[in-house]
Amino acid sequence: MQKVRTQTNAQRSAQTRRALVVAARSLFVEKGFAATSTPELVERAGLTRGALYHHFRDKSEVLHAVLEEEARQVAEEIENAEPANASPVDALRVGSVAYLNAMDVPGRTRLLLIEGPAVLGTARMAAIDEGHAAASLREGLEGAMPGRDVAALTNLLSASFDRAALDIDGGGDKGEVQAAMLFLIDRVVTPAP
Repeated sequence: MQKVRTQTNAQRSAQTRRALVVAARSLFVEKGFAATSTPELVERAGLTRGALYHHFRDKSEVLHAVLEEEARQVAEEIENAEPANASPVDALRVGSVAYLNAMDVPGRTRLLLIEGPAVLGTARMAAIDEGHAAASLREGLEGAMPGRDVAALTNLLSASFDRAALDIDGGGDKGEVQAAMLFLIDRVVTPAP
């Protein structure tokens, strides 16, 4: 006799939440946050509005979940790219290229650098970033520049990376932008004579 496997409530809940986040990501990339309605969102997810409001307070909370997922994926790609025995400077260089590659995923730049700040504001976006790519950048700078306070430098370089991602997303030459970012990283971490 074949055993019937049933899903737990937690599994069904996680599936429903995931379906909403996936549908929202797709719509927010296609149309933008403001032009996406909650009826469209639940229709795309194949769910009801009740399911949406069971998991999220409002549409901006759905966007927050989408952005957390995108930021987590960027940080994962950076971590996965770093070689195990690389010097701190080499790890920072590899992580720099990995960030730009991760941001090259269709729609990611729009979500993290345009829609997110416009809807959630810069403070909430900074909090999301701090838990992910910015933390990786700060750790890389601390490793490459031991004993130095790198807080301001992390913020400035993070803005440079974001600008580079926007340039690539806007049609800029990816190779040139990456080379410029690596040049900048090298200049920042090389001790002054």
